[in-house]
Amino acid sequence: MRKEYPGGAVAVDDVDLKVEAGTITVLVGPSGCGKTTLLRMVNRMIDPSAGTVLVDGRDVREADPALLRRGIGYVIQQAGLFPHRTVVDNIATVPRLYRASRRDTRRRAQELLDLVGLPATLADRYPAQLSGGQQQRVGVARALAADPPVLLMDEPFSAVDPVVREGLQDELLRLQGELGKTVLFVTHDIDEAVKLGEKVAVLRTGGHVAQYAAPDELLARPADDFVTSFIGRDRGYRRLSFVDSDGIEPGEVDTIALGERSTATGWVLVLDGDRRPRGWLPPGAAPDGPVTEDGLVAGGSLYTRGTALRGALDAALSAPSGLGVVVDEHGGYVGVVGARHVLDVIEGGRGERP
Repeated sequence: MRKEYPGGAVAVDDVDLKVEAGTITVLVGPSGCGKTTLLRMVNRMIDPSAGTVLVDGRDVREADPALLRRGIGYVIQQAGLFPHRTVVDNIATVPRLYRASRRDTRRRAQELLDLVGLPATLADRYPAQLSGGQQQRVGVARALAADPPVLLMDEPFSAVDPVVREGLQDELLRLQGELGKTVLFVTHDIDEAVKLGEKVAVLRTGGHVAQYAAPDELLARPADDFVTSFIGRDRGYRRLSFVDSDGIEPGEVDTIALGERSTATGWVLVLDGDRRPRGWLPPGAAPDGPVTEDGLVAGGSLYTRGTALRGALDAALSAPSGLGVVVDEHGGYVGVVGARHVLDVIEGGRGERP
């Protein structure tokens, strides 16, 4: 597939890419490498100069552009909501084009608000009354309103702050687990690409695909110097997101509940009534009376048991005690793990408990 503009500028050159149904495929690369052009050729916002784009085995050039786009969800930067329409009317845009009743479209919009994690009370607000993250969620809901099999997402989370962005990424993964859409996602952020993508296509300037692979393979075996440079020097750390953590057996540390008295001389992990970590009591800092939150040192990140090794290493390195706190899926204390133990698992050794 190729896209050449008048004057000879080539945006996409000799691209041959197959996207598996029901997966998230990410296009990543520097500015001007043709990511968005490639994405827009799928719904005929741009037609290729040569080659064919097939959706479900059908050439998109044989479809009416308006009808084609109604059947493909599209999410862009800053949501692109209609400012004069309420949230519910924005979401109902495509169903209304199919002449669905107002009652049915409102019910569908309420279902989608819940699906993307927004309260029903936002239905009658206008986009200007929402935060950036809320607007992006509404944009995703609008794209899903007609239940399209294909979802195109063009840097949808780039305009929000890092904390909101991470939450939106997690929400997309949760939705994909429920809905199983075929998602083509554009980003310039390699961390976002390897977190979201089941396959990642790295594009270089000139519209060439430098490498197309699963994230783990991409990080472990970059195809050339360009891919290596684009991924960055910390690709080994990023790859921990795909390394199994089954070899980790959490160790033990002294614990105490809030409101109890401590006689320990080393680091003590303080738990609440539900055995959720609240922080650390440093050596020699045991108060004369009951332990309160005021005297605690923040505990660093928590590692949820059974998730990737990157979280375990981060928890160990960020903990003031040098011991990462391991919790279960409900946030309850399980044990602790040290950085050395994580490294032993990575190297294939059995390691010893911290």
